[in-house]
Amino acid sequence: MALHKNFPKDKFVILDPEIRWFPADEALREQGYEKLLPPFVPELRKRVKEWRSKAYEGASVTSKALLNWWFKEEHVACGIDGNSFSFRYYFAQREAVETIIWLYDVAGARNKYDLLPFDSLGRVSPNMFDEDWLRLVIKMATGSGKTKVMSLLLAWSYFHKLYEPESELSRNFLLITPNIIVLERIKTDFDGLKIFYQDPILPDNGYEGRNWQDDFQVTLHLQDDLTTISPTGNIFLTNIHRVYESDVKESTFSDADLTDYFLGGKPVSKTNESSVEVGDIVREIDELMVMNDEAHHIHDPKMAWFKSIQDINNKLKQKGKNKTKNKKCLLTFSRQFINT
Repeated sequence: MALHKNFPKDKFVILDPEIRWFPADEALREQGYEKLLPPFVPELRKRVKEWRSKAYEGASVTSKALLNWWFKEEHVACGIDGNSFSFRYYFAQREAVETIIWLYDVAGARNKYDLLPFDSLGRVSPNMFDEDWLRLVIKMATGSGKTKVMSLLLAWSYFHKLYEPESELSRNFLLITPNIIVLERIKTDFDGLKIFYQDPILPDNGYEGRNWQDDFQVTLHLQDDLTTISPTGNIFLTNIHRVYESDVKESTFSDADLTDYFLGGKPVSKTNESSVEVGDIVREIDELMVMNDEAHHIHDPKMAWFKSIQDINNKLKQKGKNKTKNKKCLLTFSRQFINT
């Protein structure tokens, strides 16, 4: 791929969809720019660009306040050398966050059917997706700051659920990593909720009439080190193997007990028997957002990861049937490393 001749070198500059990368091979260019991109991407870029130019028109009060705080207010941060500097989010981070919020708040996307109108070339159909929960994928290049995007979206969901009366988002989060190496890297940012205070994620108290920092009451649970579950919000940071066992048994209609066949069986946790299992905990709470790191495999319904999320989703749906108000839902935000 090649870069447009007007492509800016500044990583903070807002990119116009018309000057993104294009095929270096002239023969490929004849196929059309949109045909070479993943479905939804070209149309979503255009829609989000227009929405951004209209000052986030149509977004909820909470979403608009957060977007303005993150991307329009001036922020000063302190470096490891003790010197202060002007902090800004990369455009790649900004666009990822804006797109997710636009899809939920403005487009009203709640399932795979709501996403189909953004496939301008008609390449996608509902039968391509086995899940019945909302799954949104963020694809960003290695080193472009996906952990910051994860933290921004987590804060957005938390405050949206707290401040917006009809919000279907969550104040409980399951952050899944594929292995111990990635877990330790993310743990460095989330331990002590450090990332939420080092970066300008939480607006100042009083901003737009809310006490954001006082109201951000979240308990962090690391791997098997689970503390008391907080009624105000929880982050479960765990390796994928704490949520499922790789040899999850496939339930069939011939089983004597059909509960697992219809509702999805609970994967066996790899935590030891003397400790509380995170897989059990996340199946018992009433609301949950799942964020999966390095999501190369989440689309495969035959894999244990998919079955685990399906099981969690089914448990939440069963709880929702007994609620008189908002039905609880599961949103899966995933991200993937790619090379550019």
